[in-house]
Amino acid sequence: MKKILLFLSVAGMLSFGAVNVNAQDEAAEAPQAETVVEDSAATALNPETDVEGEPLHQVIKQKFLEGGVGWMTPVLLCLIFGLAIVIERVIYLNLATTNTRKLINNVEEALNNGGIEAAKDVCRNTRGPVASIFYQGLERYDEGLDVVEKSVVSYGSVQMGQMESGLTWISLFIAIAPMLGFMGTVVGMIGAFDAIQAAGDISPTLVAGGIKVALLTTLAGLIVAVILQLFYNYILSKIDGLVIAMEDSSITLVDILTRYSKK
Repeated sequence: MKKILLFLSVAGMLSFGAVNVNAQDEAAEAPQAETVVEDSAATALNPETDVEGEPLHQVIKQKFLEGGVGWMTPVLLCLIFGLAIVIERVIYLNLATTNTRKLINNVEEALNNGGIEAAKDVCRNTRGPVASIFYQGLERYDEGLDVVEKSVVSYGSVQMGQMESGLTWISLFIAIAPMLGFMGTVVGMIGAFDAIQAAGDISPTLVAGGIKVALLTTLAGLIVAVILQLFYNYILSKIDGLVIAMEDSSITLVDILTRYSKK
């Protein structure tokens, strides 16, 4: 009986020791597993980089050089000059946007209280094409309402021309950027076929490399055209809104002056 108890005690001690060894091994492997996970997380790609883990600006620079500086530079200049005009037009049109209803009320109140000169002072101190049109109409009030109406219409056309200034250049860059890209593609394809002819063999690597470089210019031109086209349509919508406000306010001004002349 004592031998049996001694045997069971020894077996229990050996089993407990094995459990402790396994637990220590698992505890030692856990930091290693965490280290592997951390290393995997460290090597994960940043969403702001490309699939190869390179910064985005480095990828753009590399593609720019692969497309050929001679053809990519004109496309880049189209984007720079186009965006410069876009920024200038957006700032101008935002400054030209005013509260026409408030201006009409101020002009009518000044006209009733201080006459034509007071109304002209309100227009002179207010920015925007609507105030300029009002000023031109009030300036010619003494010549009759017909002259006022004609001057408002004529000066409205002048203001519309000023708002549309620079749009022809934006449309030019929108049209010429893809053309430059296509031209670079055609020249690049010709160079690729010349390389194939010089090599005397159709190598897939040679053909794919030449076509890739040639298509980069087309891609750049299309990207520039899309960006400028979006801003161009936005500017046109702003101009349309201002023109509608000018026409509506001009009619209201003529009505106000008509009522004023009957007093």
